[in-house]
Amino acid sequence: MAPAPSLRYCFTVTAHVDPGIPLEKQGQDVLEFIPLTGGSVTGDITGEIVPGGGDWCLVRADGTFAVEARYLIRTTDGDVIDVYNVGVVREPEGGDVYFETTPRFRTVAPHLQWLTRSMFVGRARANEHDTTIEIFEITT
Repeated sequence: MAPAPSLRYCFTVTAHVDPGIPLEKQGQDVLEFIPLTGGSVTGDITGEIVPGGGDWCLVRADGTFAVEARYLIRTTDGDVIDVYNVGVVREPEGGDVYFETTPRFRTVAPHLQWLTRSMFVGRARANEHDTTIEIFEITT
């Protein structure tokens, strides 16, 4: 068996959110759109969340949330990073909230191409006004 991969902390995204907007209901499942209104990025990358992105959150009947976010980061150098982030939120019995994500990045900035050449995972926490995700690169 191959050894488990390691994680390297890269940066933290704090996205400001507005209340969710219900879009669809099928049985007990409800799809909501959660607008992203701005925010900050700190760490190996610094910048801001460009207002206008969003999180499509499927609230499942079993209490699990399937999230799919799409937004842009504008770095302090003016570069733009497209973020597509898929995750799962659930509350295990007697434990901490499980909120893990798998972000993917696209950019034309030459010095940020490392974002397009690795896999990343995020550990997130959310409240009424923002969602914070610590992003880690999966290393060997």
